[in-house]
Amino acid sequence: MSETAPGEALRAVRAALAHTPAWLVGGVSRDRALGRATADVDVVVAGSTAEAARAVARAAGGAACFELSADFSGWRVVARDRSWQIDVQPLRGGSLAADLALRDFTVNAIAEPLAGGAPVDPLGGLSDLAARRLRMAGPRAFADDPLRALRLVRIALELDMEPDPGTARAAALAASELARVSGERVFMELRRILASPRVLDGLQLMGSLGLIAAVLPELQALHGVQQSRFHHRDVYGHTLEVLERVTALQADPSAVLGAPEHGAGVVALLAAPLADELTRGDALRWGALFHDAAKPLTRAVGPDGRVTFFGHDLRGAELARSILERLRASERLRAHVAALVRHHLRLGFLVHEPEPLQRRAVFGYLCATSPVEVDVTLLSVADRLATRGDRAAESIDAHLRLARAMLDDALRWRSEGPPQALWRGDELAAELGIPTGPRIGQLLRELAAAQYAGEVATRQDALSHARAFLAASARSQ
Repeated sequence: MSETAPGEALRAVRAALAHTPAWLVGGVSRDRALGRATADVDVVVAGSTAEAARAVARAAGGAACFELSADFSGWRVVARDRSWQIDVQPLRGGSLAADLALRDFTVNAIAEPLAGGAPVDPLGGLSDLAARRLRMAGPRAFADDPLRALRLVRIALELDMEPDPGTARAAALAASELARVSGERVFMELRRILASPRVLDGLQLMGSLGLIAAVLPELQALHGVQQSRFHHRDVYGHTLEVLERVTALQADPSAVLGAPEHGAGVVALLAAPLADELTRGDALRWGALFHDAAKPLTRAVGPDGRVTFFGHDLRGAELARSILERLRASERLRAHVAALVRHHLRLGFLVHEPEPLQRRAVFGYLCATSPVEVDVTLLSVADRLATRGDRAAESIDAHLRLARAMLDDALRWRSEGPPQALWRGDELAAELGIPTGPRIGQLLRELAAAQYAGEVATRQDALSHARAFLAASARSQ
């Protein structure tokens, strides 16, 4: 097998466990057989896992070492720079053969003796790797851990493999048991499926196995929900197409937007880390997945036969947050995705305004959508491109023109922030002789909009504008 795992990790394991019966197992053996790099090393030992893990940590130069589970005696060693990790587990079942038989798939049931020698492959995992075939390691694979049904999809995507028919049937039978798996574990698999370049293939496989209904029933509920004549697909089909467009934006934003000048800025933003080991681009996929999730809850048909979904943006934001709470995602990801869903219609509301858009309207949009002003603009583009019913061509053209113009301001706003205020609230209150409170807040918002629009540039301009604004407000009352 090729030496593709981090050299430091393997050297530490081999040095520390040279005189201990131990084997590389699972993903590291599989990936080494495929010639793929991996930063995660799994080791099973016949002996004390605590002593083995501490020895590995010492050999690695003081890497962090901690117990994973008191119930299963697992330990983890993590590099100081977090570039690799080693999990040390005990042999299950009393022997290596028994341990391998308890694993999920045959391609993960290949062991490599640390002391050297031929791979131990009692279940034919190497043959399955060569055939690009995913096969369960034993008849109880999914009963022992229903999460393996989702892992089947994730591994199929990441390794470009196909489940064999018997394994697919068993995974489908286990779908209903996913309800007893913790949200954290489900999310760990879903986030990798959603981040895959082949995410649409993953969702298709999940759907065919009944896994979407099991873990994302809100997404399953979009099937068959028909839309207005401006849409060419039902809500589920539209959602998948929006996700496809978001994936294309991640890969080549210039091509999708037709604006090479925005390419580098969008690429950098979408590649930036956000939360839960996801980039902003990965999170945008979650926004695409949930942007219309509340449409079944808000669908109505008027007397004229017109289909509407009034309020699906606001209810969808609440729904997206509740789904991510169920999956135990971080608060940062929940808030980010909820904001994407809540504001995904906002740019479209501005399309019918005269061009170029008034600077105050731009300011209002950026204030309302921050801190997802760039992300949600991109989501609106994907949403518009995936809506190809009546009058689609002219609507798409108008939306793209507006989005390209808005991205100029949104990218600048993201990198520089809003203009620095010319007056503090307490200063303005003292100068105008009015108490601090809601009126000062209103004045500060008005001055910020006027400053962004280029209507005021100096403190004296702003003070004169504030006095005029107060006078006009008094006259209108």
